[in-house]
Amino acid sequence: MSLKDQITEDMKTAMRAKEADRLLTIRMLLAAIKQREVDERITLDDAAVVGIVDKLVKQRKDSIAAFEAGGRADLVAKETAELAVLQAYLPARLSADEVSATIGALVSELGAAGPGDMGKVMAAAKARLAGKADMGQVSAAVKAALSK
Repeated sequence: MSLKDQITEDMKTAMRAKEADRLLTIRMLLAAIKQREVDERITLDDAAVVGIVDKLVKQRKDSIAAFEAGGRADLVAKETAELAVLQAYLPARLSADEVSATIGALVSELGAAGPGDMGKVMAAAKARLAGKADMGQVSAAVKAALSK
């Protein structure tokens, strides 16, 4: 079963269980998936769906930080609940050591040296680690590897 099918099944389950908040989040995710499919006239595979989920997770994390700074505990709670639902659709994340090891291997594969090659390494890292690691963590690992 594809990830998109799993999300649709979870939506039906949330409807039957009358879980309004979970249902709202899943519908928002499906709407984002459908919007991208319509805009690009394609059918998304699991990797593309994970990319959308990752983007929505990042948005929720940014919103939580902004709402905490503004003292809006009610909105922090709402965004945190949405974040928990969305994170269930992401694959297991790599540890910092695994990310560093992967970046080290990429740097030696590409023959990258120095900060000028950051774009080349990041493009390869994004292709290899999309959905498996936080891209902020990946960027920090690439900077560290290229500064050696």
